[in-house]
Amino acid sequence: MRQEWLGTGCLLGLVLLSACSQNIEGNNHLPDEEEAAEINLQLGVEYMRRGRNDIALNRLTKALKLDNNYADAHNAIAVLYERLGLNTDAERHYQKAVALKPNGSDIYNNYGQFLCKQQQWEEANQAFLKALENPVYQTPEIPYTNAGLCALHNNNTSQAETYFRQALQSNPKFARALYQMAQLNYEQKHYQTARDYLTRYESVAEDTPETLWLGIRMAREQNKPEVEANYVHRLRRNFPDAVQTQLLNRSE
Repeated sequence: MRQEWLGTGCLLGLVLLSACSQNIEGNNHLPDEEEAAEINLQLGVEYMRRGRNDIALNRLTKALKLDNNYADAHNAIAVLYERLGLNTDAERHYQKAVALKPNGSDIYNNYGQFLCKQQQWEEANQAFLKALENPVYQTPEIPYTNAGLCALHNNNTSQAETYFRQALQSNPKFARALYQMAQLNYEQKHYQTARDYLTRYESVAEDTPETLWLGIRMAREQNKPEVEANYVHRLRRNFPDAVQTQLLNRSE
């Protein structure tokens, strides 16, 4: 089952590197410490996106030296430490971030994912619920879906389904939750319901090896060779080297 975490937090929605660089390099004024901390945070996040973790760590460390009470910078460096496998440092910064910004839904979403990876199931669930407490949070479908993924990791299918349904109540077109519901219903042998969710997924998102392989297996269960052939063609054409294509070849 595909279980890809959904991150928000300070890794999305920040000013792009070019804008940050203009602010640093321009001659209009020298930034004060608060502004400099924000610029370093934005640069650090952009370098993380580019995979330049060494430069990112330098920038984020500098942001916190300028303003150690900057919750978003603690969140960003926690994500980076987690990426680097430095979990003790990651947890320390996540805890600092949520203490500084108790209504920080994006921070709690990231922290919940971290806790789930540590198999701290109840703590992770509580973090996702904290993310959902903010009444003006614009993307509740993301922590709902992550809470569902965490429940799956904990082999709690019933709770996972509840969270995925809540995600879709918040956003009926949320592709990740639609895929998970299709997968769950397929595993429960509710093939037509699974087909309906996969069709909804396909109306809002692009094919992936996982969704195409799921479509192939559902078509086989429903004895729909023409539908199966269509999925097979798309999988082999678009993802010839995918694991799912290898599974297809071995299944024939």
